[in-house]
Amino acid sequence: MGNSHSKRSKTITYPVARKSKPAPSRDSDVTLTDSICDPSPTVNISNVCKWEDKLLSDPKNRLALGALTTHAATAILQNPSILLQDTHIFSNKLDMGAPVTNQRSSGRCWLFAATNVFRVGLIRKYKLNGFELSQSYLFFWDKLEKANFFLEQIIDTVKEPLDSRLIQYLMHGPVGDGGQWDMVVNLVEKYGLVPQAIYPDSFNAKASGRINWLITAKLREAALHLRQLANAKEKVSSDLIYRYKAKVMQEIYGVLVLSLGAPPKPNDTFTWIFVDKDQKHQTITTTPLEFYHANVGAVSNLATLSQPLHIPALTNLAPAGGRGGVKNRFSLVNDPRNPYMRLLTVERLGNIYGGKGVEYVNVDMETIKAAAISMIKAGQPIFFGCDVGKYSDPQKGILDTAQFDYELGFNITLNLTKAQRLETGESSMTHAMVLSGVNLVDDKPTKWRVENSWGDANGDKGYLVMSDAWFDEFVYQIVVSPDFVDEEVVKVLDQDPITLPIWDPMGSLA
Repeated sequence: MGNSHSKRSKTITYPVARKSKPAPSRDSDVTLTDSICDPSPTVNISNVCKWEDKLLSDPKNRLALGALTTHAATAILQNPSILLQDTHIFSNKLDMGAPVTNQRSSGRCWLFAATNVFRVGLIRKYKLNGFELSQSYLFFWDKLEKANFFLEQIIDTVKEPLDSRLIQYLMHGPVGDGGQWDMVVNLVEKYGLVPQAIYPDSFNAKASGRINWLITAKLREAALHLRQLANAKEKVSSDLIYRYKAKVMQEIYGVLVLSLGAPPKPNDTFTWIFVDKDQKHQTITTTPLEFYHANVGAVSNLATLSQPLHIPALTNLAPAGGRGGVKNRFSLVNDPRNPYMRLLTVERLGNIYGGKGVEYVNVDMETIKAAAISMIKAGQPIFFGCDVGKYSDPQKGILDTAQFDYELGFNITLNLTKAQRLETGESSMTHAMVLSGVNLVDDKPTKWRVENSWGDANGDKGYLVMSDAWFDEFVYQIVVSPDFVDEEVVKVLDQDPITLPIWDPMGSLA
């Protein structure tokens, strides 16, 4: 315990180099024959001493020791040529409007990514200099709905052992901040949308950890009580079970109101007052649901197309299958563990009980990139999910698999494939952002422009640059309009899905 200033620093000495047979050029090239391998089920201190002697006999490793113990590895091992290569210059770039949004200390990236996509058409329609939809409005109702969804899952699984993997997973994070595209669809279709000026962020929306803990603790308590009621020796009526559930929901609603503020209800009237680019004073009186339905074309980005596309479906907001509005878009994923051109779903994953479950159309990366390029060329921003922490420099705003030379610094290579990273828990979807541009050379993508929701202090005023190689390895999902994929891809939505368990990496919430 204690801080670094309360302990005496230790002098580092280096062993004298010993004469030995020529070593491999890099320690990462060491084979089982070259390595000091004394098979043992325990850590052998004699071996450790030999490993250390061998490691520090190399001047390069002694230099690395001095550098890597006093600086961040990402600062020491960054490839300078990547900084010159990953510039914010793109052949195709969308005007996303202002401001660059900031989710602060919350996990609301999926709501920010979705509303950043939605607002582009609204900015154009209403001729706005800058505009944000209220992320907190959707956040409030998502929390309440997730609490209800969790309690319904508990009621449905009362016969499962408490220590089963399923129940423990459900208990782990019943009202976490994260979400998925189909959860956005559920919220918008039920609650509508409002401008941020109508329901701005509260302190607890920007720093959600405390209310998440409080609600989660209450829900876990309620889950145990519901299980006790349902499994009592003397049968308890379902009416008593649901009256107890209603009491808990009332308490959760109270926590949300007192920490986030009371939001408009879906049919409550509000008045939005704004000044457009022409300096004209405008007033709109509506409700959250009316605001969404009146702007369904703009929100769905049908009004943002940079060039007319003569595709009948673009003017049909309710094509076959009942899709329309934000429901018109669906998720393409790249999960190489599972067969392509198959529909995937995740059991018990959702936010609104009785709402749409999470579904993905699993395709290869070529299909995903082709759809993304076509949408960007047509002026449409794209919600996407990725593993943002891998090979990333948030301050510089770079996502590139080649930017850090871990082999040079630590003498190891990382050789897992995308499928293997999913299989071993090394990677999953951790963050949602927006694709807002692409650089094409001979019609092939070399890098992508990304709108993030971490404020404007990093990258290019809040925008990131992502190499195409990084896209291949760490992008898992894009949300597309059916007009930008082949009909065969759209037809996958009609399949009976492959159901993945809730703990599967595809069940992770961005």
